[in-house]
Amino acid sequence: MIILGLNTHHADSSAAIFVDGKLIAATEEERFTRIKHWAGFPAEAIKFCLKEANTTLEQVDYITLGRDPKAKIDKKALYALTNLKTGTSLLKNRWENRKDISSMAEQFENAFNIPQDIINAKLINVEHHRAHLASAFFASPFEESAIISIDGSGDFTTTMFAYGKGNKIEVLDSIDYPVSLGFLYTAFTHFLGFPHYGDEYKVMGLAPYGEPKYVDKVKKLLKFKDKGLWTWKKQYFGEIKALYENNQPIVEPFFTKKFEELFGTPRDPKGELTQYHKDLAKSVQVATEDVIFHMANHLQKATGSKNICIAGGVAQNSVANGKIIANTDFDNLYIPSAGHDAGISMGSALYHYNQTLDFPRAGEQKSASTGSHFSNDEIEAYLKSKGVSYKKMEDAELYDYISDKLIVPSVVGWYQGRAEFGPRALGNRSIIADPRNEQAKELLNLKIKRRESFRPFAPSILKEYVGEYFEYDQNVPFMEKVFPIKKEKHAEIPAVTHVDGTGRLQSVDKDVSPRYYNLIEAFRKKTGVPILLNTSFNENEPIVNTPAEAYSCFERTAMDVLVMENIVVER
Repeated sequence: MIILGLNTHHADSSAAIFVDGKLIAATEEERFTRIKHWAGFPAEAIKFCLKEANTTLEQVDYITLGRDPKAKIDKKALYALTNLKTGTSLLKNRWENRKDISSMAEQFENAFNIPQDIINAKLINVEHHRAHLASAFFASPFEESAIISIDGSGDFTTTMFAYGKGNKIEVLDSIDYPVSLGFLYTAFTHFLGFPHYGDEYKVMGLAPYGEPKYVDKVKKLLKFKDKGLWTWKKQYFGEIKALYENNQPIVEPFFTKKFEELFGTPRDPKGELTQYHKDLAKSVQVATEDVIFHMANHLQKATGSKNICIAGGVAQNSVANGKIIANTDFDNLYIPSAGHDAGISMGSALYHYNQTLDFPRAGEQKSASTGSHFSNDEIEAYLKSKGVSYKKMEDAELYDYISDKLIVPSVVGWYQGRAEFGPRALGNRSIIADPRNEQAKELLNLKIKRRESFRPFAPSILKEYVGEYFEYDQNVPFMEKVFPIKKEKHAEIPAVTHVDGTGRLQSVDKDVSPRYYNLIEAFRKKTGVPILLNTSFNENEPIVNTPAEAYSCFERTAMDVLVMENIVVER
């Protein structure tokens, strides 16, 4: 049984392929187009997945789409009738998107020269949030679990509550468009002067520099309801325009004059970041967390489960994720590596395989390493074609040599194995540095990442040492949670300790990421610190995918060393 899952004509377009329920490959289209959040047809991602599975479209049994234009069609019509101005715009936008989805067979024909009737016979629509739910629960280690999907909007739903057991998911409730926790956060993201799609993580990074002085003011926009539900006061929010230009998603500012009367003048993107902006960012983050806890606590009582799975764009809020266990009666939390919309390619395939076709689950998805990979021979051939000098080392020598370089200190581009599925590098497409180096953060922000100085860097820590450095001893494989770092460790690892004493950790498992683990272990033996600073291998672009892209990033930045598999390039 071969299933190709897609997120298409939606932000973070992607493809994933399963054979008999086992994930063979998954990747975002942006890794190939080199355009962030690519929202078109994922032709290159599909080609990659087919190649990795050694199959063809003719041999694929089903092609699942993480969208269902027919979902909640009655509620869409009612909204359009009762909100004539915004409803007309919504229906027009939905109609354009529906045309894209309904012409899938034609797009496959154009990209792959395959008859449309063959594709039409394979196409399956899976509602957006059900795909999110499946991407989390069916890939989790839990036999049963509460599940929640929270994002901006998909198929007229913004939040979905569910319970999973075995190979079945039961939807319990949902919140409809336009009331959206994702859009609430986006409104403040725009107000704070971060205008691009996906800039919400900047607000999350800015928040620790502020105090939660305006939580009550932010909550004036909200109304908490029974059964974990909530709504917002619509006078503060205008028409939500989610558009696509050249296959890039754009969300225009949608807060109203009444919103500005409450919070002041929106910050110019090039303007100063004042303490007010920092305090507001903190207040928005705290209010968002309170909404999540409100929903999660009800879901725990409704299901009685001690496990929770979370997916959707808001599942990328790692600060909130790190507080869920402490603020609810849940004991265990699972979030997939691609909790955002890229993950619905994986989720739609899993939903069809497990839920609809009733096949048993294949087990926990422990690794995010499902993307592109290149051999030493391919890397050497590329470097030779460019006339680049390099060294080649066996593994043991490599770990010893690079750990010494990190101690110098040097900034290292670390390119190993298969690219990660999701927005975070986990030691396969990473830039790494010594976490003890107080200057590392400034160097990386100014000379390599070329990004805002307030944004933190993450600690990759050997799994066995999490409890020694962090207040909570949990497995965090996908860098999906922020935890407080123990106060006595702050001075030891200043480069990965954020201003509020926290770190967005990745716990590195020897069985899942053996090469990255061995490098960190070599560093630990020399320094006593089982941690490396980790940030994604890119420079204001999608994470590097090929050796050529890795070398290009190395060449134009101030990185000291580039390691691609067993090949070492130095300045």
